[in-house]
Amino acid sequence: MWYKLDENNKPVKANDVHDYLEWSDGNPLTKPVAQEHIDTIFVSTVFLGLDHGWDGEIPLLWETMIFGGEHDQYQERYTSHEDALEGHQKALNLVNKK
Repeated sequence: MWYKLDENNKPVKANDVHDYLEWSDGNPLTKPVAQEHIDTIFVSTVFLGLDHGWDGEIPLLWETMIFGGEHDQYQERYTSHEDALEGHQKALNLVNKK
C-alpha cells in the first residue's frame, strides 16, 4: 500500500502508485526527514511512501539508516513522523558513542 503525507506529516493512503508519484513529485522536500554527515558517516531518515510492514496492522513508512562506520547498514523503521525523529536521534547517539 502506498501513502502520502498531509500537512501535519500524517500518512494518508494514496489511491495507487500513480497518485503517490504525483504527490511525491510535487512535494520533494517531504521525503527526507533528517540527514546528517558525521565525518565519513551518513545518517539518513526518510519517508518511504510504501508500507514496509507488509502484512502488519500499522504501516511502517519511515526509515533510518546509517551508512559507513562501525554501524554501517544499521536500520530501523517507524510508524510515525515523531517516532522517526526520535529514531534519527537514537542513530546519531549510536554513531557519536566513542
